[in-house]
Amino acid sequence: MFGIEGNKFAAIALLGYIPFAFCMFIFFPPRKAVIYDFLVAWLFLPMSDLPLHGFTDLNKMSAACFGTLVGALMFDNTTVFSFRFKRWDIPMLIWCLCPFASSLSNDKGIYDAFAAIAYQTTRWGLPYFIGRIYFNDLKGLRELAIAIVAGGLVYLPLTWFEIRMSPQLHLIVYGYHQHDFSQTERYGGYRPMVFMQHGLAVAMWMCTASLTAFWLWRCKAVDKVLGIPIGWACLLLMVTSLWLRSVGAEMLMILGLGVLVLTGMTRSRVWILILTLIPPVWITLRATNIYDGASLVQFAKTYDPRSAESLATRFHSERVLVGRAMRQPLLGWTPWDFLNSELAAAENGIPDQMWVIAVGEFGLVGLISLTVALLMPIWLVTQRIPVRYWKHPGAAPVAALAMMLTLHMCDNLFNAMVNPIFIICAGGLTALNFEFQPDRRPVGRPVSQTPALPAPALPTHGRPYPA
Repeated sequence: MFGIEGNKFAAIALLGYIPFAFCMFIFFPPRKAVIYDFLVAWLFLPMSDLPLHGFTDLNKMSAACFGTLVGALMFDNTTVFSFRFKRWDIPMLIWCLCPFASSLSNDKGIYDAFAAIAYQTTRWGLPYFIGRIYFNDLKGLRELAIAIVAGGLVYLPLTWFEIRMSPQLHLIVYGYHQHDFSQTERYGGYRPMVFMQHGLAVAMWMCTASLTAFWLWRCKAVDKVLGIPIGWACLLLMVTSLWLRSVGAEMLMILGLGVLVLTGMTRSRVWILILTLIPPVWITLRATNIYDGASLVQFAKTYDPRSAESLATRFHSERVLVGRAMRQPLLGWTPWDFLNSELAAAENGIPDQMWVIAVGEFGLVGLISLTVALLMPIWLVTQRIPVRYWKHPGAAPVAALAMMLTLHMCDNLFNAMVNPIFIICAGGLTALNFEFQPDRRPVGRPVSQTPALPAPALPTHGRPYPA
């Protein structure tokens, strides 16, 4: 990632965001303050890492986390201390702690081990924790889904500008490009980066916002977002998403929409099962080299030589890096030894895929815990809200967020674009405080009198869905 040398404004923006996030709790209800803190940070802060020696780095993710936690402790400590550890939190806990074991197993020392935990927890554990305590009911998840659509709408004019003028906004505001500019040129035009780490991250954000908007519109869960009718918002987001020149994100959006529609039509979980099997099956096939990817590269060459070249590079990197990772398969090499290895550099191994980074840095323990942490929420949702109710306005936002998180794990098979708002979704969906209970209406009671799903705007703790 590019640094902030020569641009004091980027450093001031990061440092100043902590008190800004803290102050949001003064002017808004806690849950809305959390949403605004993370949306503004992720959409507009610079892509930079300001080293905090002895702890972690200050970047847009950590600034939002630190500011939000300080504000929550000062103005809403009851919610913070209401957290209760559940068995569903174990995968994320292991993912946050495995850097400690990896550092010690590689003789890096206790200081390095605690620094590694601090970095991992700031990047993953804190957003997950915030999602656990603030978005653990239907009302909170509905607000989060609407916020994601709103974030996509806010980015519309910015992406339009960069599609026409090339990615320049980060340079204009902060004085430098956040990534190699040559990677923004695609299909005779430009792939917008706006204020995110890469054009792929922007495309994934816009495509997931489009998916969420579509499901909210189809299920009549929301009328307007930012004053725009949800139907028009969905149309604008989808057209723009298809214009961002990112084939992978577009395919994932179409896949997610297809699974949601088929699940709603058939009321069967089989489509979700197929989707959630894609990441572990793909990882197994690639890690064991049962499938070398050559046929997929040949197929891509027929339609898009540039994408085929990118795929071939990724497959080569996987072979190089997974081969090194499997020399220490249990706990990995730590980030310093794995990503900076002479072997990887000599054989042009580029760590682009999140799953490859996870297994290389933290071994199979890290890879399994991360995969379960991101795929488990959608199965928990199917247990708590049967799929036959996913088209109901009260359940639609939850279904959309669960699908979005699962697609994020699928995206991690080829990319490593960590988004804290997706991690917040993981925490909220895992903690969803809404257990399905069979209806116990008296014999002879008409079905028409069965209680309806709770209204999205009302608290939902402890209230059952009908059978």
